[in-house]
Amino acid sequence: MGDHSIRSPVVISPRDLLARAAYLSRADLKRLTEAFHFSDSAHLGQTRQSGEPYITHPLAVAEVCTDWHLDADALMAALLHDTVEDCGVSHQEIAERFGTTVSALVDGLTKLDQIEFKNREQAQAENFRKMLLAMSDDVRVILIKLADRLHNMRTLGGVSSIKRQRVARETLDIYAPIAHRLGLNEVFRDFEDLCFAGLYPDRYRVLHQALQAARGNRREIVGRLEQAIREHLPKFRIKAQVMGREKSLFSIYLKMREKRLSFAEVLDIYGFRILVDSPSDCYLALGALHALYKPAPGKFKDYIALPKSNGYQSLHTVVVGPQGTPLEFQIRTHQMHQVAEAGVAAHWLYKEPGKAGATSPLQRKAHEWMKSLLSVQSTDPGDFLEHVKIDLFPDVVYLFTPKGEIKELPRGATPVDFAYTVHSDVGNRCVAALVNGQAKPLDTELRNGDVIRIETRPEATPHPGWLGFVRTAKARAEIRHNLKTNTRERAVGFGRRLLDNALRAIGARGVDDEQLNWTGLFHETRASDKDGIYESIGLGHTLAHVAARRLMPTEALGSSASPQNTETTTAGSSRRRPTLSDAATKALALSEQHLTHLAVGITINGAEGTAVQYAHCCYPIAGDNATGYMRGGTGLLVHRASCPTARRQQDKDPGRWAEISWGDPLYRDFETHLDIEVHDSPGVLAKVASAISASSANIVDISIEQHIAGFARIRVAIEVKHRQHLADVLRRVRHNAVVTKAIRVTRAKAGDPMAARSAARNRHSI
Repeated sequence: MGDHSIRSPVVISPRDLLARAAYLSRADLKRLTEAFHFSDSAHLGQTRQSGEPYITHPLAVAEVCTDWHLDADALMAALLHDTVEDCGVSHQEIAERFGTTVSALVDGLTKLDQIEFKNREQAQAENFRKMLLAMSDDVRVILIKLADRLHNMRTLGGVSSIKRQRVARETLDIYAPIAHRLGLNEVFRDFEDLCFAGLYPDRYRVLHQALQAARGNRREIVGRLEQAIREHLPKFRIKAQVMGREKSLFSIYLKMREKRLSFAEVLDIYGFRILVDSPSDCYLALGALHALYKPAPGKFKDYIALPKSNGYQSLHTVVVGPQGTPLEFQIRTHQMHQVAEAGVAAHWLYKEPGKAGATSPLQRKAHEWMKSLLSVQSTDPGDFLEHVKIDLFPDVVYLFTPKGEIKELPRGATPVDFAYTVHSDVGNRCVAALVNGQAKPLDTELRNGDVIRIETRPEATPHPGWLGFVRTAKARAEIRHNLKTNTRERAVGFGRRLLDNALRAIGARGVDDEQLNWTGLFHETRASDKDGIYESIGLGHTLAHVAARRLMPTEALGSSASPQNTETTTAGSSRRRPTLSDAATKALALSEQHLTHLAVGITINGAEGTAVQYAHCCYPIAGDNATGYMRGGTGLLVHRASCPTARRQQDKDPGRWAEISWGDPLYRDFETHLDIEVHDSPGVLAKVASAISASSANIVDISIEQHIAGFARIRVAIEVKHRQHLADVLRRVRHNAVVTKAIRVTRAKAGDPMAARSAARNRHSI
């Protein structure tokens, strides 16, 4: 590891570049020379902020690309990548002079500076989106882009501290994880240390000096250990290359910060790499090592049998060395090592003659990953960048379908992520999961080797709370898309039902009455069609009984001009109100006098989706006496009728409240909370959970709130179908010998952490 402090690297000449690209044919070298002269001419007179001629930058980018033995087209694109953006050269001119492939590569690298964006985040998202589009067809685009960013990071000394911080943060958030995901580990480590120097220059300098001071003694210890291993392996007929592996400064810093270790404690862990000729030799070397040093339990990982998503293969083990010193080993073949360091770029290093157009399995995986990012593109640039960052997790878990198919997901993924990996419909209809044959909550963190079975229901839809725990971009995008779509569809259906009830209550024949004045209502609400009216009512923007009065036919208007027969418009003028039948007039008068009921009440059955939500202050469930509040923009919020919060709000704004009736059948489960007092004894949580599960209720949250004199108070959030189902749950829980009391929580206290988690799970965050 070298010094990664921000400085100007050695400037190479065109002759140096040609020497480094000697692996190309004479004809290709001639084209490369031509591209250099064109770029040099285009950038003539331009300088970098460091004062160097601008041409030094594209030369340096091309130099990095020669380390990967990229072909002539890629090297030419590296030389030309800024000519369109900075010099006014057209893509057509590049295509005519250097070919369409070079032009396409340059286009993929060109920023969109000529388009005006609302903010830097949007510009960053659009630039990245364009680069991904090009990457999905040709991985050389991202390789050149990473080389470009690497040289920019190496020369940050010439820019302001504000820009240096911004570029370093962007590199650490986006480009370093991409390099890791594509297996470019050497570039990844360079990025991390350069970003460390850019973001925290003082911390970098102190650690760098400490490492330099410790290197002498450390080098002697590592040398002795290397020699012992070299002498041991031939006894097992293993031909191997053994080398000490030094941690990067950034990894040392992270380990010190996350595990609260001193610099000396971090440096007490020694790393080694063993390179052998074949995969079978890897396992032989592992056995030889474990014969020499005792392996540390649980510290072995086999990435040869199960490669990482970026193609990385190696055996990892930790052993206890002399004086109890931990020794970390990576054992791999020479070719695995090349892939580990160069990732997708290793394809060009190992390219066989006559197979220039072939793509390696690693490149195909890279293409699949990049296309998966494109599949979750969003109109919101913030969403898009969030999706990209979510999918850049370097660690993965390997999971199995019941049929033995392997699925690869980011570490921390849940059954919902797994369901969407199988198919979007499986994710959208997911209701439960079996992990290794046992029912588990949908937010369970999955582990390597888990066998997952997803249970679905045709009527099920994604839950907004899933957005709080899914880890993959695909799952997050599908959930948001489905919620947005379903919100409108269900709001339309719900609003239609509300308006139909309100119209029938005042004498009309429902929403299909041909005499209704839809045109006038369109004008007032600015809706373009009936669905727009229904959606506005379903989401609470428009009250159903108000819309019903506006829709009454004009021929029903009366002639009286008394105050109670007029209403004030938004402009302050008055107009006639419809004259109705006696029954309808009475119903309308009651509505106007009390404004506590929308028509004859609202019937809900759980199929309304996010158009109907359930208050977290009182946890209403089907069968409760309930009341609902029409909130502008978010639909109906249901409370228990006895809820103090609802009563206070009803007094302030009675016109938006309605009585709630429960439909049959019901299409959802309802969350409610239990307070359970138990004898504090081993296994008490398991006994309570078993009693709840035996009642076919789903546990969504559980915690022990307090311990007092041999007793404990357990708080459980469960999902039940209705009041009768809840009664059955409570009966089973109370019959358990460890339980002294079990009651339903009907009112959340201020600051209640479980109530806060419940609200977070169910928040409509679209």
